[in-house]
Amino acid sequence: MIGLLQRVTAAEVVIDGGVAGAVGPGLAVLVGVEKGDGSAQADRLLERLLGYRVFPDEEGRMNRSLRHTGGGLLLVPQFTLAADTGKGTRPSFGTAAPPEEGERLFGYFLEQARAAHPEVAAGRFGADMQVRLTNDGPVTFWLRVPPEREG
Repeated sequence: MIGLLQRVTAAEVVIDGGVAGAVGPGLAVLVGVEKGDGSAQADRLLERLLGYRVFPDEEGRMNRSLRHTGGGLLLVPQFTLAADTGKGTRPSFGTAAPPEEGERLFGYFLEQARAAHPEVAAGRFGADMQVRLTNDGPVTFWLRVPPEREG
């Protein structure tokens, strides 16, 4: 499972002209599901996202996590993150989870996030979304919890 996290001052997802989810300062995370991902990968990715130290402490060093700051968490399903871009000039999606499995696992991930963190907003799996954000820093990290088949 993949999470492309961005530290933001604000972020929102717009679907059909309306705001589906928004957060103030915190993290905007694009979430990709790969073949072989399951609840273990989702749980581990969530643990990493909530504990990843990307916010500045009193000395300006990235020593504080979302758990420490209490900031918002915006989760956006992003099918294309799981693309294989190793060859040619066109991505292959053979490594991405099938849509039904991706939707199920994103739903599980979102449910777990809402149980673990006070401010969680989200986009909608399969929707045409516009994501608006102000990246703070900019600070962006790519986190990956390998699927079962990769150990």
